[in-house]
Amino acid sequence: MRILLSTFAIATILALSTSAAQAFEIGFDWKGLKLCTSGNPNRVLNPRFVLKDVPAGTQYIRFKLTDRDVPGYNHGGGVVKYTGQQVIEPGAFKYKSPCPPSGRHTYEWRATAQTRKNGGKIEVAKARRKYPE
Repeated sequence: MRILLSTFAIATILALSTSAAQAFEIGFDWKGLKLCTSGNPNRVLNPRFVLKDVPAGTQYIRFKLTDRDVPGYNHGGGVVKYTGQQVIEPGAFKYKSPCPPSGRHTYEWRATAQTRKNGGKIEVAKARRKYPE
């Protein structure tokens, strides 16, 4: 009976410690972005990103923008040195702005926490928004 209780206690502790780990999250908005609906994107500064629960060991964060309605178009992105900040301000890198030729598209920023500038993926966070809103 004691072994069964000990096994149950260990399993409970492991389950609680695993569920306590938070997933890496990002947030952003299009604030300050000049309206573009011509289908010809502008080269612009990155939006302000809010970071939450960045995984331990992260040295760099790679950002990439994808138009979910035209996923083959390369909007680019950039790599930012991570030093514990909770916000990445505009100006950390440039990319091709959202600029759907007709209607609204859904855009997704993907942030990859990495141990090295060009690799060592730890975890990925994604955030989507419509443009124009």
